[in-house]
Amino acid sequence: MSLVLKLLMAGLLVGCALWLGHTFAPSLLTLDGLRQHLTMLEQFRDERPVTTAAMYLGIYILASVFALPSAQVLTLASGALFGFWQGVLLTSFASSIGATLSMIISRLLLRQLIATRFATALAQVNRGLAGSGWIYLASLRLTPVFPFVLINLLFGLTAFPVWLFYVISQVFMFPATLVYVNAGTQLGSLTSLSGILSPRMLGALMLLALLGPLSRLTIRRLERSA
Repeated sequence: MSLVLKLLMAGLLVGCALWLGHTFAPSLLTLDGLRQHLTMLEQFRDERPVTTAAMYLGIYILASVFALPSAQVLTLASGALFGFWQGVLLTSFASSIGATLSMIISRLLLRQLIATRFATALAQVNRGLAGSGWIYLASLRLTPVFPFVLINLLFGLTAFPVWLFYVISQVFMFPATLVYVNAGTQLGSLTSLSGILSPRMLGALMLLALLGPLSRLTIRRLERSA
């Protein structure tokens, strides 16, 4: 990859980061900020539904690329703003696209930096891939050993195919997306403390609690079938 192209990519990333920081206050990417501005966001969604969906998609992708600690809040926001099915659709594609772009950026621009900074973790990933292949990535997506963004960055330094990384991310991040978007639909309708005890809210919290054990069960079944 030529130096000019690398510089153009780096400049584009910097521009996207500056736009994100200028357009959105950090408070909007927190759970408290979401609750405080929910009425305003709902009004904007009602007036410009397509624009709101497109902006959400872009913001989530950029948040994934730049490793902003807001992915769960944004997933909850999709349920609160768009409802369950539209929220799942937007979040599933946004998270997978963002993860894959992060992986590609690591492979093309950050290889030496990541290899030096995370040498031990990279060695662990290489051992996991040598032993389990694609199932190792599937297991990381279901029960992350490393932070979400670090998985993306580390896999950029491997020979793992980009298309397969995207497909596995899309499929195996989907269960967590379902659970968090469902929880977001309940947070959006929560207007009092008594709402915490509603059957649907309790159901959403139970699904969150069950996500870890169900993910571990799925991994064991994948390993036995491989």
